[in-house]
Amino acid sequence: MTEPWQQQAENKRRAILESIPQKWHLPPDSIPTADEQPDITGSYLHRFLERKEVEITECDATVIVQKTTSGEWSAVEVTEVFCHRAALAHQYVNCLHEFFPEVALEDARRLDTYFTTHKKPTGPLHGLPISLKDQFQIKNISATMGYISHIDQPSITESELVLLLRSLGAVLYCKTSVPTGLMSGETANNIIGYTWNPRNRHLSSGGSSGGEGALLALKGSPLGFGTDIGGSIRVPAAFNGIYGLRTSVGRIPYEGAKNSMDGQNTVLSVIGPMARSVGAVRLAMKSVLGMEPWVSDPGSLPIPWRGEVEERIKGLLCGGGEGKGKMAFGMFEHDGIMRPHPPVLRAVRLVREVLVKLGHEVIDWNPPSHAKGCSLAYDAYTLDAGHDISTQISASGEPPVTQLSWILNLPSKSQRTASEIFALNVARRRWKKAYMDYWNSTANQTSAGRPVDALICPTTIMAAALPGKHVHPGSTMFVNVLDCSTVTLPVTHVDREVDAVEAEGYDVRDYEGAPVGLQLIGRQYEEEKILVLAEYIGAALRGVDVARGDW
Repeated sequence: MTEPWQQQAENKRRAILESIPQKWHLPPDSIPTADEQPDITGSYLHRFLERKEVEITECDATVIVQKTTSGEWSAVEVTEVFCHRAALAHQYVNCLHEFFPEVALEDARRLDTYFTTHKKPTGPLHGLPISLKDQFQIKNISATMGYISHIDQPSITESELVLLLRSLGAVLYCKTSVPTGLMSGETANNIIGYTWNPRNRHLSSGGSSGGEGALLALKGSPLGFGTDIGGSIRVPAAFNGIYGLRTSVGRIPYEGAKNSMDGQNTVLSVIGPMARSVGAVRLAMKSVLGMEPWVSDPGSLPIPWRGEVEERIKGLLCGGGEGKGKMAFGMFEHDGIMRPHPPVLRAVRLVREVLVKLGHEVIDWNPPSHAKGCSLAYDAYTLDAGHDISTQISASGEPPVTQLSWILNLPSKSQRTASEIFALNVARRRWKKAYMDYWNSTANQTSAGRPVDALICPTTIMAAALPGKHVHPGSTMFVNVLDCSTVTLPVTHVDREVDAVEAEGYDVRDYEGAPVGLQLIGRQYEEEKILVLAEYIGAALRGVDVARGDW
């Protein structure tokens, strides 16, 4: 007889905790409440770590691979310290669904043996621990997607990305929390409950790659991968103050990853890296594309990493070549649907000010209706009237979390007909064409006579959401309809004094300390370009002399 869903969930929560070695367990009464200690980033977790553990986990992924591929650090020591820090992170913010340190350490030992024997690394990611959203399949480990009914259903195959990461020398050690069914901007499910924001544990870590965002913010991972169909990489990246890249369709292999509404092709989900630096995101992209995934993944396009694009853009920014260092950016504060909170508006204006001071052009962005783009995305997400998600939930008898009410409480329970899907695809194509025409028309507004190089805008209307309060993902959804390459850029944090501005539905005290991130949007398949621009703008925000070109 199948156990009640409550017992299945309790068993899973216990199993996650039991997968943590006893030496890393924290007594429950030793963990302060969110009121007592809302922010656990920075040096807070250092009290539980040895000096060497702090040294390794505070390093960027690009530095770690320099150490592991040269033999200065062993794969075992690096894996163990990140497992330790991930275990601590989970006990504070509920960010893990699967944790397998013993398997990871065995893999790391094999990597060390290879290095000792052959005097060389297995690949560019040799010995680098990488975390994955609980959507990717790893053999003998469940991929729940937040469903009770998927607990204890170990995968018998592995996602294409998982196979590539193993070939590159990466060490896989955990899978991170997601909302039930993946379709929410907050990470909440009946398995582990709510995943909290490490910067302010009264707030959400975002969704649906919320566990990834929280783990990376706490430096329990140097590099992770999430997925994005409506903002699921960018929202958690913004909420947690990290970088997240929404790639264009087909750039990163999706084959073998589980998904809700699999087969819905009007607005496709994509995979992208998440990390604390642009360099780490770039490392992930270059490494994966260097494996030519289009040979084994039917959905991948044969587009290798284009270093020449990076060099061209960097040359323009540093004053070389045509344009004399001046670039043009489109920018908007308000998408015409909901007005962002004061800290988000401040972030947009701060970036505008920085770009203008650096001599770049910024034009106001007045494109075709974003409300129309959001409507198209919404129609795509609800083509089956919530049938797939409802079926997976019903299989265990678990109740839906409140964050899914938007898709499970639709006015109509009727699934769309083939003719209606055809019409939606035509409408999407026409809106995308209108947006493209508008982007091209901005050549008439720039001094260089070319369209804007990128668009900058809010990721969400808020810094990080209060539980149950995340609304309007429209600022991210329109990007998915367009399939633009987009990176989330950390900009600032909510400051009680600076951001104490009266606004409807906003109280600065609710959001104190929360990160604020913006979107930097390029055209399709411009990942190389937008990462250079993100690195440049990020350096300028930190006060680096970007004219020197050493950012």
